[in-house]
Amino acid sequence: MELFYAPMACSLASHITLREAGIDATLTRVALATKTTASGADYLAVAPKGQVPALRLDDGSVLTENAAVLQYLADREPARGLLSPVGTRERYAVLEWLSFLGSEVHKAGLAPQFNPEAPPEAKAWARTLLDRKLAYVAEAIGERAFVVGDGFTIADAYLTWALNLCTLVGVALPAPLERYLAAMTARPAVQAAIAKERGA
Repeated sequence: MELFYAPMACSLASHITLREAGIDATLTRVALATKTTASGADYLAVAPKGQVPALRLDDGSVLTENAAVLQYLADREPARGLLSPVGTRERYAVLEWLSFLGSEVHKAGLAPQFNPEAPPEAKAWARTLLDRKLAYVAEAIGERAFVVGDGFTIADAYLTWALNLCTLVGVALPAPLERYLAAMTARPAVQAAIAKERGA
């Protein structure tokens, strides 16, 4: 397998999941501004949407969209418990969180902060929305160690990326999320993925 990623983009969630699952894969860096890979290849030939993550499977096909890639990776190593089996309530709780994080936190709250075409008013509105969504997440998590259940899941990988990005743009996290993020970034797989993406 080959994971196409951009440093500290939402593909970090897939990168973390790869490491948490113990899956060996080639990591290929993408420059989103130019849509080229580190070797200079045309990334649009791999993923016409031009976004990360993209996962090239062993049969040569390419899977895109963060939620789909996360689920695929988790299902490759079910014993790791990153996503409960089909039919379990826990699985759908994780998928509910993936949907919320993807639409409300990622696309509605965070994406406008990095969009050079977004007017200041849109950025301000998105920031207000982001603060409300983070308050909800903080209340929902409370003192729990993980988003769902008693172990790390792909919902934790996605939330860890989002909270890391919040800190990079100066968003103050509610206390429960500060505690949660500190615990997540202490995990070896998370540390290794971040170090790789930051060039350490």
